[in-house]
Amino acid sequence: MITLKAFDPAMLVLVAALNPAVIAVAFWMGLKADQWQKIIVAALAAALAGFLLYLAFVLLGIIRMEGIGGGAGIAALQAVFGLGWATAGYALARFSAGR
Repeated sequence: MITLKAFDPAMLVLVAALNPAVIAVAFWMGLKADQWQKIIVAALAAALAGFLLYLAFVLLGIIRMEGIGGGAGIAALQAVFGLGWATAGYALARFSAGR
């Protein structure tokens, strides 16, 4: 079982970076974006999907939370990582379309 303390930067970054929901949602929405402004929306949607997956893991007991504040840090970091994945998807779609 993974234990997430209130302020453990390494674990927060690790959980946010390796969340499969963030990667899948952000990259897919980035591929489908037809304007660069939509990658911001894709990043926020991916952060929400990632947080819901994280919350499900906490409720199922797979991840144990100690203290308050870890969830907010994870949501913010997931938005940042989601922006990176959405940008990668958008760039791939534009490159393959020849624009």
